Amino acid sequence: MSTVRLRFINKIPTAGNSLFLVSHINQLKETEFKKEEIRQVQHALERRHPITWFKDGPHVRIVAFEEGKPESWQTDEAWRKHAAKASSSCEEQGVASLTVRNLTGDPHVVTLVAEGLLLSCYRFLKYRTGSAYRPNTLKEIRLLKDEADEKAIHETELIATATLKARDLVNEPLSYLTAEQLSREIRAMGKEAGFKVQVFNKAQIKKLKMGGLLAVNQGSPNPPTFNILEWKPPRPRNKQPYVLVGKGVVFDTGGLSLKPTPGSMDMMKCDMAGAAAVACAIYAVARARLPVHVVGLIPATENRPGGNAYAPGDVLTMHNGTTVEVLNTDAEGRLILADALSYARRYRPQLVIDLATLTGAAARAIGPEGIVFMGTASEAVKKALSESGYRVYERLVEFPLWDEYENYLKSDIADIKNIGGPNAGAITAGMFLKKFTDYPWLHLDIAGPAFLDKPDGYRPKNGSGVGVRLLFDFLKNHVTR
Repeated sequence: MSTVRLRFINKIPTAGNSLFLVSHINQLKETEFKKEEIRQVQHALERRHPITWFKDGPHVRIVAFEEGKPESWQTDEAWRKHAAKASSSCEEQGVASLTVRNLTGDPHVVTLVAEGLLLSCYRFLKYRTGSAYRPNTLKEIRLLKDEADEKAIHETELIATATLKARDLVNEPLSYLTAEQLSREIRAMGKEAGFKVQVFNKAQIKKLKMGGLLAVNQGSPNPPTFNILEWKPPRPRNKQPYVLVGKGVVFDTGGLSLKPTPGSMDMMKCDMAGAAAVACAIYAVARARLPVHVVGLIPATENRPGGNAYAPGDVLTMHNGTTVEVLNTDAEGRLILADALSYARRYRPQLVIDLATLTGAAARAIGPEGIVFMGTASEAVKKALSESGYRVYERLVEFPLWDEYENYLKSDIADIKNIGGPNAGAITAGMFLKKFTDYPWLHLDIAGPAFLDKPDGYRPKNGSGVGVRLLFDFLKNHVTR
C-alpha cells in the first residue's frame, strides 16, 4: 500500500518542499522564482522536460508544466504522469512532506496531481526484509484549500486506496492468497466499507451445479469459493442491479494443458485481477456511498494439474445446463465465468460487466495500453463506458461478436467446446461467455494491462489495479446521474 496521506492547509508555508503546477510560464513570474530560474524552466521545456527541480538548502522546489494537449483526457493523463515524475524526484531527494501550489487556477489539476502522487507512492513490501527495502519517503502531501476541490480530492483519495488494495491482492502469491483467503479478504473489505458478503463453499457450489468452477478446481488441494458482494443503499437510482463479475483464478498453471514457466506461468498469480477489480470497485462504491445498487460475483479457485484434474476431452455440465467439451484446460477462466454469468440471471440485471485476464490474444492485440471489450449492451452504455475509460486512462477497444464466430465453438459431442481455434482467440472467448447471458452484457479482457513487466508512470511493475477506477467512474457518471 501507499503510506502517503493528504492534508489540507489554509496558508502557504514559509518554508518546506513545494510542487508548483504551471500551465503558462508567466505564472511563475508572480512567485518567488528568480528570472534565471524561470529561464531554466523554459530551457527544460524546449528539451521536452516537463519537470524541473531546484535545490534550496535542505528543501526542494519542483515545477510541473503542462500547457494542454489536443484532448482533455490527454491533458489529464499528462498531469498524472507529471505527478509520478515529481514523486520520483521526491524519492531521490528524500522528501517527506510536499506542498502543492496550483498556479494554473484550475482546481481539477490538483485533483489529477493528487491522484498521480497517491498511485505513484505504492510499494508492495510485505515479503521484503532488510533496511534496503523501505516504503517511499513521501509521507504527506499538503494542499491549499483555496486552490483545490476538497470534495473531489477526498473521493480521489478513496478511489486510490481501493486501487492500491487491488494491487496488493494481485501481488499476493498463492502461498497466501488461496480462494478461501481471497474470500476472507473480501469479507474484511465488506466489513470496513459496509457492503454485504456471502461466501459459498464447495458443498454449496455443488448444490448450484456449477460444473465449470468445480471442474477447474478438481486438480487443486484447496477448495473453491463463490463470493457474492452486494451494495444496496436505501434509495438507489437503478431499479435493477448492475452486476460485476470477476475472474478469480488465484493461480493458473494451465492444468493438464500446462503453461511454460518463463513469461507465462511465473506471473499467473495475477489471474485473479478481475476479481480484485470487482471487489475493490465495490469497496470504493460503498465507501463513497454512491446511490447505485451493485452486485459482485466472484468465482475463485486454482487451476492445477493434480491427480484428479479435469482433462482435455472431458464434457462438463454448467450451471445453466449447457454441456461443454473441454479441449484445453488452460481455457479455464471462461468456464468459471460462465457459471457466474448464468447465476447472474437471478438478479434480473440492468447490465452485467465481467472483467478477466482471459486471453493472451487480447494482450497481443493491443498490449498493456488498453482493454479489449465486447458485448450485447446498448451503444449508449458502450459509449458511456468508453468515456469513463478515457477519463481514467484505462482505454477500451471494442472487438466484434459477429455470428460467424459461433461456428468456431461447435463441438462434435457437446453443446459447445471451450476453445475456438488459432484465430480470433479473444473474440471466441467472448463468444463463449455470450452463450451464458440473456441480458445486456459487456466483457472486459484485461489481460494486457493487469500485470506489467515494467513501471508506466503512476502504474508500478506487477499488479496495476486496472479496472477499479474505470468501474467507479462508470457507475458514478452513468448510473447516478
